[in-house]
Amino acid sequence: MQPLDKTLRNTLEKTVKEARDQAESAARAALEQLGVGDPSAPPHLSESERDLRRRLRIHGRQLGDVKSDKGVQEIDRLLEEVAYEHWHRMLFARFLAENNLLMYPDPTGPVPVTLEECEDLAADEGAANGWELASRYASTMLPQIFRPDSPVFELILPPEYQHELERLVSGLAPDVFAASDSLGWVYQYWQAKRKDEVNKSGVKIGARELPSQTQLFTEPYMVSFLLDNSLGAWWAARRLSEEDLNNAATEDELRTKASLPGLPLTYLRFVKEETGRWTPAAGAFDAWPQHLSELKTLDPCCGSGHFLVAGLQMLVPIRMEMEGISAKEAIDAVIRENLHGLEIDQRCVELAAFALAMTAWTYPEAGGYRELPELAIACSGLAISAKKEDWITLAGGDQDLEYALDCLYEQFSQAPVLGSLIDPTGFGSGNIVSVQWDTLGPLLKKALSGQDVERVEMGVVAQGIARAAAILAGKYHWIITNAPYLAYRKQNDILLAFSKNYYPYSKSDLATIFLDRGLKFCFHGGLECFVLPQNWLFLTSYLKLREKLLKEEIWHLITWTGSI
Repeated sequence: MQPLDKTLRNTLEKTVKEARDQAESAARAALEQLGVGDPSAPPHLSESERDLRRRLRIHGRQLGDVKSDKGVQEIDRLLEEVAYEHWHRMLFARFLAENNLLMYPDPTGPVPVTLEECEDLAADEGAANGWELASRYASTMLPQIFRPDSPVFELILPPEYQHELERLVSGLAPDVFAASDSLGWVYQYWQAKRKDEVNKSGVKIGARELPSQTQLFTEPYMVSFLLDNSLGAWWAARRLSEEDLNNAATEDELRTKASLPGLPLTYLRFVKEETGRWTPAAGAFDAWPQHLSELKTLDPCCGSGHFLVAGLQMLVPIRMEMEGISAKEAIDAVIRENLHGLEIDQRCVELAAFALAMTAWTYPEAGGYRELPELAIACSGLAISAKKEDWITLAGGDQDLEYALDCLYEQFSQAPVLGSLIDPTGFGSGNIVSVQWDTLGPLLKKALSGQDVERVEMGVVAQGIARAAAILAGKYHWIITNAPYLAYRKQNDILLAFSKNYYPYSKSDLATIFLDRGLKFCFHGGLECFVLPQNWLFLTSYLKLREKLLKEEIWHLITWTGSI
């Protein structure tokens, strides 16, 4: 798969920006028609519409929309979610269809279906049109991405807006859905308008502003450079013989010998020692496990999943070669054992999960669409909008679960601002390191089985936070990410206080705070690979950070990318 060319990328940018305007207008009209923000339901609503309105209001409060004493409720966060989810469900359906992965749920097994066939089937399946049916199929295929019981998808957008969204998604060229980086650009374009609004306002950056200000798509060559000189270097040190390393004439010769089908190692660098022996420039990472089934990797700021996808594409051929397994077996093993991702924005979590699933399903000779192992990607920025006493009632009297929920509440009270900076093993009064997810998960699931909508919504949040907490409390051999950039002077009071208390040497920018945080994620002998602004290497405000890292850590490789 090739990256988008400039013309298609410009078209995608224009389409996504227009789609956000249309989707948000549609969401506002639909929510106002139901009176979701009003203190009482409009008299014209049917019983089913009143029930949907009530569930949407509860869901909106869990997202952070505030209800006043007089019953008037904000709809800003709910509106954003409705717009995003409806548009992206259609967009993902088109991605699936263009790659022959959109599946009709036949009782004998999934059957590929086209968008044209969805149009023909729509009436029989009780759908308004082919797009609605295709979106429904996409939701069924992607339950980790689109919550099946979400009231958001029960909301019907006004037909004039729905038709416009269909026109926009239909107007994109098929090549957009075959490019390797389309999904990565989608979110950046979706947030472009919001980013401009925040920049013009001059407000300090907090929970509402962080996603639009810190999400930047990582160029493919940067991703490849970091992976080639970390995992690629580890592999080359084991793939190449002593004869290769002692007698090769050039780096190109070594890269060719270390390469595998699907693993070109284009950016892998070697250096010659004084003895004349070649060695990977970044080192051989001998502290990593010798068997890749034990290698734990994490992208704590995974965005749309670019590093996770590239990691899958690199680990699969290596594990196939080392373990003598098929592509399908290697993909399952890599997803199950190697890859972990965290992201402060739930919308990016959905994109990352979809990108990883698409890569697994389209990998050569891997069998196409099938159910995958659960993806270890979680949102570290989920908000807890409930009162603590209500939150604890999810435990149903179970003392172990009460303890776990109490810890989660304390640790994640500022999650929409702190995200992956949260350290369940080190900060605050609660410590969930002793809480096991395999015990906590089933207990929390009980909260979702009742009829109390408020408890169900809290339970969904609790499950999501518990998944994030399990990843945040883990240790990893390899941390790889493009950290969010945000200067100290732009951070809101919560971020300022947190960074001052816990990261005094790296507090000048959110990117260097994450560099510091990454070290706490690492096993002894672990590795960090980061894309960072270069000013921390020479500005006086980072002097103590540089001294600390030079004294306490090993710097394997550093390079400048882009224009300098």
